[in-house]
Formats: sequence, C-alpha cells, structure tokens
Amino acid sequence: MVPSVLADQHIQAPVVAPKALDRSVLKASHPNPSLQVTADHNLKSVDAPVYAPGHGEVLLHVKATGICGSDIHFWKTGRIGSLVFEGDCIIGHEASGVVLQCGEGVGNLRPGDRVAVEPGVPCEHCFLCDEGRYNLCEDVQFAGVYPYHGTVQRYKVHPAKWLHKIPDNVSFAEGALLEPLSVVMHGIKTAGLSLGRGVVVCGAGPIGLIALAAARASGAHPIVVTDLEPARLAFAKEFVPSCITYQVDRNKDAQGNAQAIRALFGDSEYVAPETILECTGVESSVCTAAYTARRGGTVMVIGVGKAIMNNLPFMHISLAEIDLRFINRYRDTWPPAIQCLSGGILDLKKLVSHVFPLERAQDALHLCADTRNGSIKVLVVDEQEASL
Repeated sequence: MVPSVLADQHIQAPVVAPKALDRSVLKASHPNPSLQVTADHNLKSVDAPVYAPGHGEVLLHVKATGICGSDIHFWKTGRIGSLVFEGDCIIGHEASGVVLQCGEGVGNLRPGDRVAVEPGVPCEHCFLCDEGRYNLCEDVQFAGVYPYHGTVQRYKVHPAKWLHKIPDNVSFAEGALLEPLSVVMHGIKTAGLSLGRGVVVCGAGPIGLIALAAARASGAHPIVVTDLEPARLAFAKEFVPSCITYQVDRNKDAQGNAQAIRALFGDSEYVAPETILECTGVESSVCTAAYTARRGGTVMVIGVGKAIMNNLPFMHISLAEIDLRFINRYRDTWPPAIQCLSGGILDLKKLVSHVFPLERAQDALHLCADTRNGSIKVLVVDEQEASL
C-alpha cells in the first residue's frame, strides 16, 4: 500500500554513518546482489559487501522480502516525514531467511534455523525501551530506512534478539508477511475490537486486506471494507466472503460516503460501526472514518499519511467523543503472529500476487509502483544456494 505523504520540507533527519561501514568484510566468493534506492530517487542494483556477524548477531541468507508502499515512497520522493534518504541505501524490511553464521554470544539460534526478521532494532536504553514501548524508540535502527541497509539482498547481518524462528509449516513467503501482519495486530490490539461489534476497514490494499482477515478472525461482525477500486473490492470479497464491500463515491464528500457506509449496518445507532480501521492514511478517508464511527467509537489510523492534515472534522470528533488513535509500527507481535499463521487462524498466502527473483528486484518495484498492474503483495525471493 503506497502511503500518501506530503512531508514538511523543513524537517531534516540526522546524518548518521551507516552502521555497516564499521563491520569487517567476509572474504567470500559468493556474490551479494542487492537493490538500493539512491539519494537522487533512482534504483541501483549493486553487488554489496558481505559483513561478518558481530557479538549477538547472525548472518542471514534472506530468502523472501515483501515490497512495501514505504519502499516505493522512499524511491519516488526520498522521504517519509522526518525519515530522509540522504545517501544510497538497500531497501526492504518485510523479510524471512535462514541463519548462516552466528556471532559470539548467540545462544538462541544456530546455522540452518528458519527465521523471520523483525526489522526495527531499538536502542534498549531510553525510557521508552525501559517501559517496553520499544516501537517508539527515537534511536531505532530500522532495516531499509537510511542509513540502515535492508533485506533486498542475499546476505544480511541482524541482531539475533530481533529474529524469530518460524516452524516448518510457515513458508518463507508467509514469514515475509509477518511484518505487515504485525502492523495490523498492533493496530487491532490498540483499537480493542469487540466480539460481535461492527467494523469498517478503509482501504483494500495489503494492510487493509490483512486487517480485514484479522478483524474477522477476532470476531468482529459485520465488517465493511471500502476502496475506490472495484477490482480490489472484488478480491476482498473473495478473500473474506463474509465481508460487505463499499466502493467509495468520488462525487460524495466525507459525510456523504460515511452516511452510505453506515446504512450498510442498519438503521439503529446501536449497530453502527464501533471501530474503524483506517488503512490508507489518505486525509479524505480519515475524515470519512471519523463520520462513520458511532458516537463514542474508535478510529484507528493504521495507514501512513501526509505530514499535516488540515481538514479533520475536529468538532465532530470532539462532540461525538470519537477516539482517534494512531500506531507506530508494532511491538511484541512476532510470536503471536507466527502462531496465527502456523495454527491456521489466518491464511495470507493468497495475498502474494507476484514473485520476482532477487536479480530482478528492480522489476518488482516498477510493477508494484504502477497501480494498473493490479498487484497486491509483491515478493522478491532468492532461490540460490548460499553458504560461506
């Protein structure tokens, strides 16, 4: 899902030297193809160095990486809010792979383990990390966000603490989907869905579709999913047959679309949707969500939006006591997310619409960036044997 971001041009990210520059390079004969976004908004395929794992780290063979809307946005605009690409950086953060080597002090993993990558590495020293809210750490080193190299490469070093073993019945493709699933799980937990209460999911992109499936698995009912594109709504209906679809009417304002969505729940205020999972970040959609929620309800903004929104219906939100909430990525979600997939609670395999080999990673981004191609989740995979 491509975020809509009009960032404040005066915000500047701190210039930090890439951590990888301080590492020792392995004398390996195997190539390490990678895909980088450059500071001047281009894509570059590079044979990247292979670094030795340090204390507490492992060297991974990355087997699958999902392309995220943020990857496209960094490529096209060079920034999301205060996150600025000031140099070349390997992109990618939705990933899974196999452990190849373990550095000193690693006791929980060994070579051959299949793992999913939790891409954010917090400082673990600030008050937010001490409180367990490590997703809010301001010094997080997040894979694929400059200057920290991401996962669209064959070999990547990552701290063992932020890798999670995946069972044999979870494929590498599904392992890559654990990252967007984690986003949704954090949003649903924060929103507090109620069994048998109505929910609206705004947006039928990858995050919206995962939110749709997760809301259904959580017992929400009825569920309405909205989008501008009929093809996406058709897929949503196939993906979760019990959902109700609503095509957003471009000729109606936020209140008009909200009125039409609420009508799908019946005439009673009691059955009006209690929770809105806003998965687009588009300002007009956030406004529609605010008018759609029942009085005292919750609008959970999961999507990434522009830096400043000027037209939110402030007094409506205030008078109706709408709980407008936000999330930043996730925390403590990987173990339960893995259980959701391994236990059959969720089946997300249908979301993978296109698969590209690592050597064609540029093609993957070009396809994903053009909405006319109808992609849902695009994966970059590496089927090569990798050993060092």
